[in-house]
Amino acid sequence: MKTWFWTLLVFVAAVALALVLREHSGNVLIVAQPYRIELSLTLAVLLLLASFLILYIVLRVLAWISGGPERFRSWRGLRAEKRDHESLESGWINILEGRYTEAEKDLSKVLARTRSGSRKVLAALASARASHHMGEFARRDEALALAREHASDNVRLREAAAIVAAEMYLDQNRPQDALVLLQPLQDASSRYFHATRLLLRAHRQLRNYDRVYELTRLLSRRGVIDKAEAQQLIETSAAARLQQGGPENLKSIWSDLKSEERVLPDIALAASTIHTAQGNHDEAAKVLEAALNVRMEPRLLNAYSQCPPEHVARRLSKAEEWLKSHPDDSALLAALGNLCLTGELWGPGEQYLQRSMRLRSDMRIHALLGNLYDRLGRPADATAHWRLASSVAGVLPVLPASRALPAADTRGDPTLIDVEHLPQAKVLSSLETPLAASAADFSDYVSATETSAAGAGDAKAAVPAAPERTSGGDASVIEEYFDSSPFVGVDLTQTSDRHTPRGSGNH
Repeated sequence: MKTWFWTLLVFVAAVALALVLREHSGNVLIVAQPYRIELSLTLAVLLLLASFLILYIVLRVLAWISGGPERFRSWRGLRAEKRDHESLESGWINILEGRYTEAEKDLSKVLARTRSGSRKVLAALASARASHHMGEFARRDEALALAREHASDNVRLREAAAIVAAEMYLDQNRPQDALVLLQPLQDASSRYFHATRLLLRAHRQLRNYDRVYELTRLLSRRGVIDKAEAQQLIETSAAARLQQGGPENLKSIWSDLKSEERVLPDIALAASTIHTAQGNHDEAAKVLEAALNVRMEPRLLNAYSQCPPEHVARRLSKAEEWLKSHPDDSALLAALGNLCLTGELWGPGEQYLQRSMRLRSDMRIHALLGNLYDRLGRPADATAHWRLASSVAGVLPVLPASRALPAADTRGDPTLIDVEHLPQAKVLSSLETPLAASAADFSDYVSATETSAAGAGDAKAAVPAAPERTSGGDASVIEEYFDSSPFVGVDLTQTSDRHTPRGSGNH
């Protein structure tokens, strides 16, 4: 539309100029000694316009030629910037896709070529993240140091480098190093929500539950954190604060909590434990009852059922009211049974525990029934339930049957002496008596040597004489003379002192 407007305007001007020149038919005289030039007014105007146009074109051409080097430098810069952007884009895409090696290659090209400090910082941070995911922490720290070096003049880049480094330190379970980087950002402005979330994560790893509680409150008010996550963090941190604070700080910590937070299971359990330790059973009961009115939590029911006998009646009546609206709650029935056992109400206790057992076979219920039957003088029933409790807790693994180990190959043992290589082996080979004979063969050996004494005088001299028997020491002498008896499961034919069967050869 704009182009059409200016075209129309030029045509209108041309028509107007033609009309004006047509009405004025004067001449233009140019005197330049010795020349005298006379032109019509129309031709003079046209020549003037043509000269202006030619001069303008010539000047523009000269300007374009003189600006060539600068224009070439600008073109090279734009080309390098485009190349850096493409490499950065490719590197980040590879990081998001989990291709960290390819990302390292693209980002290293940017770090080597680019002259822009901001692009170098971004490439270094991306390279640090890729190295972190690959577990190369030394290269990651080098990339982070490079990013901090080039981001020294830019506040935003310096803060970005600090946040990225803190997040990776938290992944590496180094919360103290992350706190050093994040705390200045939190002190400068509480609107760094991501930095605040990282700060919360660092204090959770350090178990600084007071700071966890404060930061969770801050993020919850700003709507940065999910409500369910905030409730879980408040429950955990407040319960830990109650346990660490003890009775001295119970009142101040309890007053900081909202009414809907006081009925959370962990918080109610921690507060009731402190009251019970101080002997304030009524206060403990009130805290537990408020939480149990919201939700029947088994841990709270178990704590509610632990009380002295004088408080059983009140708690039992309250639990029976809950039973009307929760008749099939196994944990509630078990708590009622435990209260009845504490108050020595054996009959109702047995009924509640059996009802609970029918809903769920729990180790604690069987243990309570075993204790109940033991008090009632029914040892068989007590033992049966105790066994069931142990079976619910776990069963020992079935161990494999023990087997005899195979005989060791001792033929290459240099400490054993093979009788076949002794000098008297030729004489002993006729007897074929093993060097390590059993105690059972000893009597046969003695009788054989006595009967063959007349005809084998030379052989008898070669056989080592048995030690003399002494009264009361026959067994010890035999055990000393013969090294061992046959082992069960050992094949002596596979050993160096292999046994020769009886009846073979000259025996």
